[in-house]
Amino acid sequence: MQTVTTLAAQGDVLFRRIDSLPADVVEQRRKGRLVVAHSETGHHHAVDDPAVKLFEKATRDPMVCYLQIAGEAVHCDVVHHRPHDTHETLRLLGAGTTWEVRRQREYTPQGWRRVED
Repeated sequence: MQTVTTLAAQGDVLFRRIDSLPADVVEQRRKGRLVVAHSETGHHHAVDDPAVKLFEKATRDPMVCYLQIAGEAVHCDVVHHRPHDTHETLRLLGAGTTWEVRRQREYTPQGWRRVED
């Protein structure tokens, strides 16, 4: 497990601590596990902690979302759900902290595309 206080990557997903949520975000309704980055092959990057809230921009951007560690929680664990070649779990530290979650991109001759791991 990797402990994170400001910035870390888990495969194709970048987690960056920010001061506050942007003004144009909407809290997403929780349905169990929070999937912060979906994968085409089903190996999602997710948070199980019920004290963590997920926010997305009002005009949805599939490349960016936000996590907020709320309540009594002092950290949350981001787990890469894959049976093999999994990325190390990230422990995001800080009660009341906000994290930007960004899918990484790469340039190809056809233009920009989302990195897939």
